[in-house]
Formats: sequence, C-alpha cells, structure tokens
Amino acid sequence: MYGFDPPGRQFPAVWGSGIPPWLAGRPFPAPLLPEEKEREKGVILGKTILVLLDACRFDTGTENAGYLEHLIDERKGAKYRVRGELPSMSRPMYETSFTGLPSSVHGITGNQIYRPSRFPNIFSLCREKGLVTAAAAYQWISELYSRPGRFDPMRDRYQLQGEGDICHGIFYYEDQYPDSHLLGDGEFLRERYQPDFLLLHSMNIDYWGHQKGSDSPEYAQAVALVMEQIAQLLPRWQEEGWQVVVTADHGMDRFGIHGGPTEEQRTIPLYIFSAAAVPGRFQEEEISQLNLAPLLCRLLGLPPAPGMREGLEVKLTDL
Repeated sequence: MYGFDPPGRQFPAVWGSGIPPWLAGRPFPAPLLPEEKEREKGVILGKTILVLLDACRFDTGTENAGYLEHLIDERKGAKYRVRGELPSMSRPMYETSFTGLPSSVHGITGNQIYRPSRFPNIFSLCREKGLVTAAAAYQWISELYSRPGRFDPMRDRYQLQGEGDICHGIFYYEDQYPDSHLLGDGEFLRERYQPDFLLLHSMNIDYWGHQKGSDSPEYAQAVALVMEQIAQLLPRWQEEGWQVVVTADHGMDRFGIHGGPTEEQRTIPLYIFSAAAVPGRFQEEEISQLNLAPLLCRLLGLPPAPGMREGLEVKLTDL
C-alpha cells in the first residue's frame, strides 16, 4: 500500500510454541523453580513486564494502540501522558528509566557514552533482593546493565545465566531487527526462566522514524504493528498474573530527529495494567518520566534506591 514492507508484519499465530535448542547456541539449562521470596508488609509485589517502545510518540502511540485504549476505556488499566527527560536520546533515557535519575546526575549525557551504569537500577535492585531479571533488548541495554564493554555480536547476543545485573538476556544489534522476533525472544525468556522482572525493548519504531520521519506512514505502521503484537500477548500475560507496563524512552520529530525539548521528541505514553494501579485516563496533565523507576520498584515490591522520586505522580491502590 505504501510501497514498503516494514519488518514485523508476520508473527506466529501461537506464541510460545517452543523454540529449538539451536536458537541459544547451547543446551538449555533446566527451568528455574519459583522461589519463596520475602514480602514486605504493605508493599505491592508481583511479576512485572516492561515493554519499552523505542521512540514511540504519545500521539502516534495513542492513535494506533486500539486494544490498549480499549482497556483504558473499560477501566482495566491506567494511562498517563509523560514528559520525558532530556536529552531525549536513547542511552540517556534508558539510564533515566531504570535509575530514576536525570542525565545531569547519572552522567549518561549522550548515545556515545559506552560505560556501564554507576547507580542502583531496577536490574541491580532486583538482584540484591534475590529476584530474577531478564531482557530481550537492544545491545545498549547489555552495555549498561549486563556485560561491560562494547557489545560483541558474536559473543554477547545470548547471555543466559549471565553474571551481570540481567540474569538472562537475548540482545540484538540491528535497529531493523523485527519487533515480532524481539517479542518471541521475550516469550522464550519468560516461559523458560519465569523472571520477576522482564524487559521487552523494541526498536522498529525508532528505525522507521529515523528513516522516514514521524509524520510518515512507515513510522505509523511500525507503531501499529507492534501494538497489534502486544495486543495478542497481553491477555495471556494477564491471565498468568503478570503486571504489564508499556511506555517509551523518547519520541521523534518529522525530520527523523530526537534529542531536543520539543513536544514531539519528548512526550510519550505510559500504560499500566496492574491491580496496583488506579484505573482510568490521567492524561490531562503531564507527569515526569522520573516516575517510572520508583513505579517499577513499587510493583516489584522493592524499596526505591536513594535519589529516586519519593512522591509518585501515578495513582496506586492500597493493595
């Protein structure tokens, strides 16, 4: 229709139908058994999936997230309008998302800073409390939280039973890696290892935004495709007791650029599907992106790290 064929259109009719052993390039370890974990009184605790849609603008995400918007209409979830931190770039906002700190504090001020995180983050906080973490994500997540140093595609793609803050990771290194494959990687990690915290980080929206700009049909189609795939998986996740958060790191402008302070580059959606969240639309006013890390801590039953925002702008129940 548009003279292009963005990746990700075809995806399995039944997810989790089994992945052959050669996918990981090594024998599968035995599945992990659920562990009894200490639950602090009055703290919400539950397995949580974070879907991070790289470069998904608030308006384009809203226009193409039909099933998620339906759940909000039915008061089966909560939606917020988030004002992203600056610079509205990927690596700085990954660190902000997982540490709850602005770039002037955590020091990842641009995409060309390759060092690992130096601050407590969601992955390290989980590790400290004996929780299992997993990520199907872009290579920069590995560099920040899993294996220090520059990502080596031949060595670092599969990090199962890893030694970093991410216990089990499958990392891709090409921006056009299909979102359908990324979600399949995530389902493998979820079903095999039953992590307490799972990151699913897609890149096709960002890829098409840079190629064609955010006003292009390619960009909108990339958003629509991944939202359709999330809609296929979300009911299963919820039936199995998972809390799900869907958001972005930054937006994109019509020139295929992000990094600055404009609304197009920094305004992103936040969907929360959890009994811990008061349902409804809360998008009349923007909330800070600094809410994400402490929100995830609350959902996971973790005490927030020093420096994280204390007063959440997200409305939670008294569960």
